[in-house]
Amino acid sequence: MAWSQDEERMLAQIEQHLVEDDPRLVARLESFNERARRSESRSQGQSGTWRRPRRSTVIILVSWLLIATLVATLLIMVLHNEPAAGVALGAVPGEPAAELAAETAPAAAP
Repeated sequence: MAWSQDEERMLAQIEQHLVEDDPRLVARLESFNERARRSESRSQGQSGTWRRPRRSTVIILVSWLLIATLVATLLIMVLHNEPAAGVALGAVPGEPAAELAAETAPAAAP
């Protein structure tokens, strides 16, 4: 639906008053419009191009990688040292260390 000449004239006056009253607002709106146009052009015609990931995405990815590495390292250490803990308690090979610990614990007085 097209606007009438009066409406267009009123909008032009409002725009002129905004430019005169608050140039910072006008600069921000123009910057926003430019970013919106770039985003729109990217989404329309250039869907096959590769986009560089944002800094926050990279930081989150590296954090998850470090957490996964830490968990894997701790699991390996626990699983690797579990037989050694049993040997330190004097466990017989093939007998779980938990049973040995229960057997060697001092009995409570009745």
